[in-house]
Amino acid sequence: MTFALAWPADAPATAHGPLLVGFSGGLDSTTLLHRLAHDRAWRAHGLSAIHVHHGLHAGADAWAAHCARVCARLEVPLEIVHVRVDHDSGEGLEAAARRARHAAFAAGLGSGGILVLAHHRDDQAETFLLRALRASGVGGLASMRAWRRFGGGWLWRPLLDLPRRALHEYARLHALDWIEDPSNRDESHDRNFLRRQVMPALQARWPHADAAFARAADLQREASTLLGEADAQALAAARCVDPCCLRVTALAALPAARTARVLRRWVDGNGLPPLPAEGVAQVMGRLLAPAPADAAAFAWHGAVIRRWRDLLWAGRVMPGAPDALRIPWDGAAPLAWPGGGELVLASASPRIASSMPGDNATTDPPAPPFVAHARTGGERITLPGRRHSHALKHVLQDLGVPPWIRARMPLLSDRDGTLLAAADLVHSARFDAWLRASGRRLVWTGSSKA
Repeated sequence: MTFALAWPADAPATAHGPLLVGFSGGLDSTTLLHRLAHDRAWRAHGLSAIHVHHGLHAGADAWAAHCARVCARLEVPLEIVHVRVDHDSGEGLEAAARRARHAAFAAGLGSGGILVLAHHRDDQAETFLLRALRASGVGGLASMRAWRRFGGGWLWRPLLDLPRRALHEYARLHALDWIEDPSNRDESHDRNFLRRQVMPALQARWPHADAAFARAADLQREASTLLGEADAQALAAARCVDPCCLRVTALAALPAARTARVLRRWVDGNGLPPLPAEGVAQVMGRLLAPAPADAAAFAWHGAVIRRWRDLLWAGRVMPGAPDALRIPWDGAAPLAWPGGGELVLASASPRIASSMPGDNATTDPPAPPFVAHARTGGERITLPGRRHSHALKHVLQDLGVPPWIRARMPLLSDRDGTLLAAADLVHSARFDAWLRASGRRLVWTGSSKA
């Protein structure tokens, strides 16, 4: 008994890179790897495997050793990658482990490579049901795609049309040896509960329930593709130069259903966790309101969407800098800033430096070491070309700097406590003169974070 593996119809003609099998050692990936390894045509692509060692179970070392033995027998190169799973990510252990695993896959794939995963029809049916129970939209119900972009290459799931029982029959016929993960019996996990309790009950009444759910996912995917073209146009019309921002007025002009889809597409495009249904409702109900509360925001799984003026801003949640923090800095090496990013004194372009106008500063330029510190309120700064100082708060507001960026940004003062700069956005007259005289520019790499 065997099964055919057909190259996906939607794969571009240029996608013929080496195959990298995600190999857990379980039934599904063992069957897939064995099938590929015993076919000269697939071996001709270049075939290797990757095993991600999460370190979450006592048997993890033994599992890695098992995978090494299997690959040695099949003469398939194997890479074992150890990852650290973030237990405090807020998205749950399963999701955090999946995120770490996918990051390892992307790193090991290489440019143009094809990651091959062993998800099958039962997985697709379970995913469809889970997402339906979470009130997912058309895009979520489309579930897993057989072929899509991934990292620097592609992801291929060649078994999505096969039921789990077909893989089991193949493994038994070929006397394959695989790992049984004890966590798969833990019904406190939603997917395991569906697999062990719900799906058997459904199939007892409707024997082809798994195929029906998988077909429903296919239909949702077709609808999602058609809707996606209009979503992309609406998103482009709402974008700003900064991909983390959208214009509220453009979103408000869309029908509610379209706005919800654009928000999810925007969040996904910025590499953030999927926006839950509650998040869509909160953003549309509070953040897009005509008169939202000051600094209105919705946070989920370490990410946040904020409203300020006519902008929505999305990104990872970043901590503010401690009020009492004061760090001496001579500018010789980058300074890691607790509020995110680094402060760097970089070399300015000679052409740019020479073209800068003169400054009317009447005092001597400052000299390192400087002091980096957080905002505490009440700071004032004398800008280039000005005789009098201005409140830093008003300067930053005039520049359109959102309040959550202001709370994290580093300030730079001299040894006497005179304010020289607010990150790389505002320079005093004295500091501006010093930068030009020394041929340098100040850079803060944390301004794009939320």
